[in-house]
Amino acid sequence: MTEKEKYHTLKEIVKIYLPDDVSVEQIQPESNFTTELNINSANLVDIVLDVEDAFDIRLENEDMDGMLTVKDALSIIETKLSDK
Repeated sequence: MTEKEKYHTLKEIVKIYLPDDVSVEQIQPESNFTTELNINSANLVDIVLDVEDAFDIRLENEDMDGMLTVKDALSIIETKLSDK
């Protein structure tokens, strides 16, 4: 899976949980999940679960703590995939 494909997959997951006042176009690599995309902590947990399913990886609590931006999430996904 290429970087572009990973980003697209992550974006598809995240867009489901965006509140009405945030558009899909606002999902950028530097976007912060909570402050810029207005995703609440409950939905962030759902995103983590969906990411685990989509990429067939397991995320630990420290991974979730480090997942502040879309770019952070992509880095964690990349690391988990290369550790498999």
